Amino acid sequence: MTARPNPIFEQTLGHLNDRQREQVEAAFALLEHSSEPVHRQFLPALEDATSRACLQRLLQRTGRTLVEVVPGLRYTSGFDDTIAADLTAGWQPMGEMDRAVLTVILVNSVAIPRSEEQLHADTWSSPYPTAVTEILRNTKLPPTEARAALTRLTASGLVKLTRGGESDGGYVPGPQLLRLTPAARERLQEQLILAAAPDHPIASAIRERRRSQQQKGNSTP
Repeated sequence: MTARPNPIFEQTLGHLNDRQREQVEAAFALLEHSSEPVHRQFLPALEDATSRACLQRLLQRTGRTLVEVVPGLRYTSGFDDTIAADLTAGWQPMGEMDRAVLTVILVNSVAIPRSEEQLHADTWSSPYPTAVTEILRNTKLPPTEARAALTRLTASGLVKLTRGGESDGGYVPGPQLLRLTPAARERLQEQLILAAAPDHPIASAIRERRRSQQQKGNSTP
């Protein structure tokens, strides 16, 4: 039985020649399904203006967008900001324990090294693992529930275990965080500040700006 052509692919890529279409489809598959960002050398569709435009259009039509993890060098795909906002409106996709454990890891592996100028300000990769003891013993999180959350977060690619094992290892942010758009990265950074230093002047400025934006949005006819 012959599979039906995907109408989105046909409408977006139907005018391309065979080589261009093959490159765009291959790039789409790599960007969507690779666990880590893809090097540009494996994405020849980016080298041709027509193919690149079609790739971006294809991603857009599936609610996705091209994300430059290392500008001009490594790429992935992520949810378009508008689509992400629509999908999460009035709904929290992560449970409370998962959010708590992820916050502990992001604070220890990203926020603290960043405040000490050991990390670039706009990255969610980190060579500084959060020790398992920091998560299971030095917080008020129930150990059994925290371990279950670590399992879920690891399975989803939001965190990963490094340095060989739990006895001498730790957790760092996972590759899924590299799929965040610049706007999403900024929002996550703000949430980290609010969680880690709620009394800091920057946190107060973030809350005030958000209140102002919400009031402005509520007053819009």
